[in-house]
Amino acid sequence: MAIKKSELYSSLWSSCDELRGGMDASQYKDYVLSLLFIKYVSDKYAGVPFAPIKIPAGADFKAMVALKGATDIGDQINKKIIAPLAAANNQLNQADFPDFNDAAKLGDGKEKVEKLTNLIAIFENPALDFSRNRAEGDDILGDAYEYLMRHFATESGKSKGQFYTPAEVSRVMAQIIGIGQAKTSSDTTVYDPTCGSGSLLLKVGDEAGTKVSLYGQEKDSATSGLARMNMILHDNPTAQIAPGNTLTDPKFRDGYAIKQFDFVVANPPFSDKRWSTGLDPHHDPHDRFKGFGIPPNKQGDYAYLLHIIRSLKSTGSGACVLPHGVLFRGNAEAAIRRALVRKGYIKGIIGLPANLFYGTGIPACIVVVDKKDAQARKGIFMIDASQGFMKDGPKNRLRAQDIHKIVDAFTKSLDVPGYARSVCYTEIEKNDYNLNLPRYIDSQKAEDWQDIDAHLRGGIPQADIDALNAYWEVCPNLKSALFTEARPGYVDLAVDKSAIRSAIFEHREFADFTAQMTAHFDSWRTKNAEALKALKPGIHPKEVIGKLSEGLLAHYAGKPLIDKYDVYQHLMDYWAETMQDDCYVIALDGWKAVPYRIIEKDKKGKERDKGWTCDIIPKRYIIARYFARDQAEIDELNVKLEAANAAIAELDEEHSGEEGLLAECRTEKGKVTAALLKARRKALAGELDAGFFKRYDTLLKQGGAGEAIKAEFLEAIPDFQEIFAIDDMLKLLDERDDLADAVKKAEAKLDAAAYAKYPKLTEAEIKALVVDDKWMARIDADIHGEMDRISQALTQRVRTLAERYDTPMPNLAALVADLETKVEGHLKAMGFAW
Repeated sequence: MAIKKSELYSSLWSSCDELRGGMDASQYKDYVLSLLFIKYVSDKYAGVPFAPIKIPAGADFKAMVALKGATDIGDQINKKIIAPLAAANNQLNQADFPDFNDAAKLGDGKEKVEKLTNLIAIFENPALDFSRNRAEGDDILGDAYEYLMRHFATESGKSKGQFYTPAEVSRVMAQIIGIGQAKTSSDTTVYDPTCGSGSLLLKVGDEAGTKVSLYGQEKDSATSGLARMNMILHDNPTAQIAPGNTLTDPKFRDGYAIKQFDFVVANPPFSDKRWSTGLDPHHDPHDRFKGFGIPPNKQGDYAYLLHIIRSLKSTGSGACVLPHGVLFRGNAEAAIRRALVRKGYIKGIIGLPANLFYGTGIPACIVVVDKKDAQARKGIFMIDASQGFMKDGPKNRLRAQDIHKIVDAFTKSLDVPGYARSVCYTEIEKNDYNLNLPRYIDSQKAEDWQDIDAHLRGGIPQADIDALNAYWEVCPNLKSALFTEARPGYVDLAVDKSAIRSAIFEHREFADFTAQMTAHFDSWRTKNAEALKALKPGIHPKEVIGKLSEGLLAHYAGKPLIDKYDVYQHLMDYWAETMQDDCYVIALDGWKAVPYRIIEKDKKGKERDKGWTCDIIPKRYIIARYFARDQAEIDELNVKLEAANAAIAELDEEHSGEEGLLAECRTEKGKVTAALLKARRKALAGELDAGFFKRYDTLLKQGGAGEAIKAEFLEAIPDFQEIFAIDDMLKLLDERDDLADAVKKAEAKLDAAAYAKYPKLTEAEIKALVVDDKWMARIDADIHGEMDRISQALTQRVRTLAERYDTPMPNLAALVADLETKVEGHLKAMGFAW
């Protein structure tokens, strides 16, 4: 059975637990990722002739498994696995791998043996068979590698998370430099001068759509090793990753000159204070600063940007992540910025949210450079995307909709008020070449003004109502249903404040709009449900979601009130949560729904059966389609069971406390039990008149004693009140137990019936369950939730305005005066006169 993406990620991340003790995340990542790499290349290339990665005999993962438990396991991994593997492949160096015999990090003796043995065992999971992994468009393992890198970066903190560029930022950069629209081939070159672990470089290569030549340089030797492994894991074994300082010793050259590339991207260290160490900027042998100026000694941002420009072909384009300071800082940087603008090299600037990057919390921007159209360029396209993000633990992250909105605005040069616009050079020159985004784009939300006249005289300002014009365009008569004119320029609420939502939701025009939106979704669902049911083994899930999401985005383009990017985000969220796992299962196994037992092991290794599940079709969908009546009967039993529990709780509360009638029937913790109730009843029976009690029991067995007979018993023997309370509780407990037993039996029967249904399902039934009942039903519910949000937003705004101006100032003053008079009267009545 195919492993789900989410399960692969979590199982690999759990391996990190084996090494957490005493080791920083930036260190144990090297061991986990190296082992992942060895497992992958062993599965994919061992025994394959002419493979891009050679696996020497005895230097694969199977040989590593054979070392489990060996007293010298760490030393043997270094000598028998890593050394031969590195020697056989020019792309690898032994220094790329950590020392598996390092006692300072792994412990010594038994501790090291157990730690490495346990770590190897995690990768022995049969589901982690990477021989079936295919990198063409859907690299499940490469994505898992990226997942681990992101988690390591998060755990490493600000000082050690710089080796990783967030995938979302990488995707934006990959799309805005235009490589996806260019005619690319293996001759197309892509370069990252500060490549870190290589994630940004790979994203650009993936965006090309064809195999391109990747080049990267990274000054941290351990991180450059990670980048080389990352290239291989993403099926780019020929990528060239060089170690070394890019500014002082650029490794990629044509003769003595710096090699030039078609595309260049980078996320260099922000404001590098040591950028010029080992370099004389005034005599740069590669003329990177000629014609622009020399960056400040303590601010290396423009040094990296100028290196990128020098590394671009005359037709090349690129993008660089830089701190916002490069847009407005003065002195030497102002002169460089002026020269860059005048030469037309800066195509665009995109302001990003704060706290996106692992090395810093400050906001950054993407500077897009383009040499091809530099002479003809008339201005710079600017985007302020600082407000679009989601919280993700200690960091912020761009959502799918944020990425798409940025790329759409940039690639289509869309003028979006408060978000994006093209700024001409004349305007930039008037601002003395200061490129700070707030000078050109006002992204701040409009203030919610308070109307003094409305506070003094009452009424809701007509201007506030007109600000909701998007709603009135869709529902023109709704406005007159909600408001009546009070005086020129002001209106009153025409309905009670408590009825605002129902007045909106039930209005004919809004109901018609909701119905139109329902029909609009239904047309998309009908078309795409058939396409999804046609999926076959071997599909590329990323292509599936790409086509599906773009179609949904286009389907909702131009629709009033509803934001197409919000709709798009619902689909992308569900994809990440569920659909992508389902599609990967279909890609490998086809339309199969096979339930399996959930077996858990305790600390002693004892197995426990925790029931069963089916990933692609959970039990609830089988029940809803085939056993709805059985489930309804169980639901009815559960309602009765809840009522019985409520009655027990009520009776328990009635007779609680030390003086309560059930005080003698409680445990030390105050719980009433059937055993104690029966024991107390037996004790009371021994104390009471036997004949009288026997008569009562007879009546009880015949159907119970009526209120009149109870009164007779109480008049004769008042202690029977406790007997009545005990019997009432026993009766309720019996009813509760009978109902609970009935529920248990019914659920077991339904569980067995559902389990037995899976082998009988046809492929058509499986497709209907997955596509119609599971996928489309959830997407439908999420998108229809947008309609509720629309009505709620209007409801809340109208209510806010109504409450704000509900009581005019004179009325408030009169109320205060009245209250002062009453308080003064009360004080005088109490003798506090003044």
